[in-house]
Order: sequence, then structure tokens, then C-alpha cells
Amino acid sequence: MAGRTTASSTRSCGLGNALGKVGLLLRKYGGRMIGYVVLTAWAVVSLFPLYWLLVAALSPPSIIMATPPRLVPLPITTGNLVRVSWLGDIYRWLLNSVLVAGTVTVSNILLGTTAGYVLAKKRFPGARLVFWITVLTMMIPGQTVVVPMYLLMAKLGWLDSLKAVIIPDLLVGFSVFLMKQYLTTVPTPLLEAAKLDGASELRILFQIVMPIAKPGLAVLGIYTFVGYWNGFFWPLLVLNSPEKLTIQVGLSTLRFRHTIDYGLWNAGAVFAMVPVFIVFFAFQRYFLKGITVGALKG
Repeated sequence: MAGRTTASSTRSCGLGNALGKVGLLLRKYGGRMIGYVVLTAWAVVSLFPLYWLLVAALSPPSIIMATPPRLVPLPITTGNLVRVSWLGDIYRWLLNSVLVAGTVTVSNILLGTTAGYVLAKKRFPGARLVFWITVLTMMIPGQTVVVPMYLLMAKLGWLDSLKAVIIPDLLVGFSVFLMKQYLTTVPTPLLEAAKLDGASELRILFQIVMPIAKPGLAVLGIYTFVGYWNGFFWPLLVLNSPEKLTIQVGLSTLRFRHTIDYGLWNAGAVFAMVPVFIVFFAFQRYFLKGITVGALKG
């Protein structure tokens, strides 16, 4: 009887020690584990539309319209992607979107950084007024300027031309605001030292300021490129000819008289999202980088 009692006590002590260790681990890492679980669940929810896009693009029509929907594309087919690639206009639409988004992005990076640098580091009469006017332009709803902008494009003869999509947005208030706020943290003594060495303003801007501001430029570039790549309403309003459409507007024309080919649409969306992924992954490493004041070498 004593042996059984001793064995039982030993097992109880062992179980108590194990539970104690588990409790200690939960107290030490519980918050972190909960955070991981929440972030993982959020990532799954956020990525599910992208996953469903790929499923629909790789599924035959009978699978796409099945009830309940199938989450695994079996059998997998590339027929939708092949049919989209046969559409000659889709390559023209992609080229138009690259031209629009690329030109607007480069222009906003150059002009926005230049204007932001002037507002952040130069002192001149009316600087604060110019800055607040820039901020106010960001508060004007885009819908309120659609009619005046359309009439202006008609007066200039730019309707049904990519100029109507590109030129009005070569510089927007957000670009100036973002770069002004970012360049405020650039060390002023560094700029003054460059002036003492005889560097011109353009040389300071392109060889000192812009290399330091790479994280801000990457954020501005990705935000602008994605925004104008996905632009739909304004291009739909001012562009009419099939060969001049952007990819988002062009995909909306892929419809038939009595049915909608969802497989073709989703395959076209796969083509449309490839450039966005390329731009994002090319510059994502700058997102978490900040400006390290005083840590310049050489």
C-alpha cells in the first residue's frame, strides 16, 4: 500500500511540475503566441481573395460556378491563361498601364522630392502658406473636380488620349506632403557642409538628399504606382478607343452578350497583378529602413 501511495505521489508531483512548467511558458510567451495566432489569422483572411483569384484563373468554368465553391482547383487547367494571352489587346493595355503608372510615379518622385526638399530645408516668405495650401489640396474630394477636369481635357483636345490620364497627375499634393515630412529629418549640418564644399543645390538634392531618403522614395513610389495602376474611373471616363485603354478598364470590356466568363476575367487579373508584385518586391526592403542621422560614412 505504501509503495502505491509513493508511486501515486511521484506521478502527482511529476504532473504538477509539468503543469507548472507549462504555466511558466504561457506566462513568458503567452502574449507572443496569441499575437502570432492573431497575425496568422489576419494574414489568411487578407490573402484569401488573392488565393481565390488564382483558383478561379486555374479552374474550368464548371468548377468556378460550382455550389458549394471548391477551394482547390481540381483539375488544374491553364486554359484561361492561354485564352487571355491570345487576346492581342491585353498586351497593349498592359503597355498603356505601364506608361501611365510609370510616368506618373517617376514624375511624382522627382517633383515631389524637389518640392518637399524646398519646403523642408529652405526658408522663404510664404513657405508655410504653400505647405498648408498643399495639405488643403489633399482634402478636396476627387469627385468634385471630375466635371471641371473633363471639360478642361475636352478644351485641350486630350480626350481619348493617354495625356488626359498622365499630365493632370504629374505632381499631386500627397507626394509633396510625404517627402516634406520625410526630409525634415535629414541632418541640416550635412547639407551646410556640402554647400561649403561648393556643391550646387541640384547636386545636394540628387547625391545627398535622395540617397538618404530611399525609404521614403520607395514608399511614395509603390503607393503611387499601385494607385495609378489600379486606376479605373478617370481612365474609363476619358478613354474610348480599345487600343488606348488601360488594363483595368480593358478587363471590364471582357464580357459577352448573355454570360460573363469569370475564368477569363480572373486570368486577366493575374496578368494585371504581375507588375504590381514586381514593383512591390523590388522595393519592399526599404520599408523598414529609417534615416539614421549621423551614421554616414566617408
